[in-house]
Amino acid sequence: MSDETVETVTDDPFIEVEPMSVDQLAGAFVMIAGAIGSLLLVIWQSKCHCKMNLCYIFSCERRPPNEEEMKSLKQQAKDMKKKTDKMVKKEEKILKKEDEILDEVESQKSLSRSNSDAKVELETINLDSPKP
Repeated sequence: MSDETVETVTDDPFIEVEPMSVDQLAGAFVMIAGAIGSLLLVIWQSKCHCKMNLCYIFSCERRPPNEEEMKSLKQQAKDMKKKTDKMVKKEEKILKKEDEILDEVESQKSLSRSNSDAKVELETINLDSPKP
């Protein structure tokens, strides 16, 4: 009996796959195209010498930046660093102000609590004392 089941399995040369819908096929195509596109983007953005040929439809070549481009890149990096430093300083000022405000609110809450505790004590004393 086990020989018959083995024969039926080995006689079938193809693997049976469930049929897929059109939207599943489109999703698979989009995922594959996105993976290929992101790989090409990484290669293209690299600063090394590369030549891409996409099925002989178009050919692109990328060379490393020359001295002028490197200077402009350095200047851009310096400008971005200045901007980030300014933003960090502003954030620090804002955080300090927030801390001051929170400290003021906490001190006001503690004062109001101590005043309410004193009022409760006075009321209990007045209730305990005999009325004339």
